[in-house]
Amino acid sequence: MALIEASELDKTELSKRMEALHWNRQLWSVLATECADPENALPEALRAQIISLSMFVNRHTSAIMRGDETFKELIEVNRTIMQGLAPAQR
Repeated sequence: MALIEASELDKTELSKRMEALHWNRQLWSVLATECADPENALPEALRAQIISLSMFVNRHTSAIMRGDETFKELIEVNRTIMQGLAPAQR
């Protein structure tokens, strides 16, 4: 389940909401792990930014799980990254 769908569920749908958060956290963890590899060909500054985003995602996910935050910021981060990776429209 995608974060957007999970964010629209009732808070009593805890299992589905946590599943989406867990999947998103795992994705960002993989990205950070790959960026931490010195052999990664991405520029060092970009790798550092991705690692920082991953750390934010991890902290914010925990806050959502505690009920202290909403999905909004995670959805915005993911959407922004997806838009940046999309091919340019001509």
